[in-house]
Amino acid sequence: MPHTPHLHAYMNEGLTEAGLDEAGRGPLAGPVYAAAVILPADFFHPLLNDSKQMTGKARDILREVIEKEAIAWAVESVDAQEIDSLNILNASIAGMQRCVRKLSVKPDFLLVDGNRFKPFDGYRYATVVHGDATYASIAAASVLAKTYRDEFMKKLSQQYPQYKWDKNMGYPTAEHIAAIKEFGITPYHRRSFHPKELEPTLF
Repeated sequence: MPHTPHLHAYMNEGLTEAGLDEAGRGPLAGPVYAAAVILPADFFHPLLNDSKQMTGKARDILREVIEKEAIAWAVESVDAQEIDSLNILNASIAGMQRCVRKLSVKPDFLLVDGNRFKPFDGYRYATVVHGDATYASIAAASVLAKTYRDEFMKKLSQQYPQYKWDKNMGYPTAEHIAAIKEFGITPYHRRSFHPKELEPTLF
């Protein structure tokens, strides 16, 4: 039987809360993806957990369930050029804020994974470290952000097969670093973040 994690349905009873999370802060290539999800108060699925703790198959199953059963959801991406311009933290926050603005239902309160966020549009919010393992709505957002980003990187890998993005999703694996040394960088590589061994010639 799958483990049923203990996830809280809400922080503030009676408020419409949106969970926010992102995927892809650590890679060398590709966008960062953000998601916002408003779940029904009684939402439950035994597979739902922090997306990093789930199998790819479980994430794919959950994505379909979340998109069907959520009160509202939105996904946004922020590309490598904007990441380089803003820095990865600000790009992640900008992506999450854009998701909130895209929601078809306006939330009363935002639950944000992590410990950093910026006020915008008068929204009340709370940052929650390990929020994706604490609140169902943040866990759901983590699933959407991760599955949409993985899907994008797999498609992109067909255009740039030498970097094996379908396997490493743009993260700094030994294989990815070796490919950068051999083939150089692409427009999808982030110039503002790279391992020491790739300095200074390639970026």
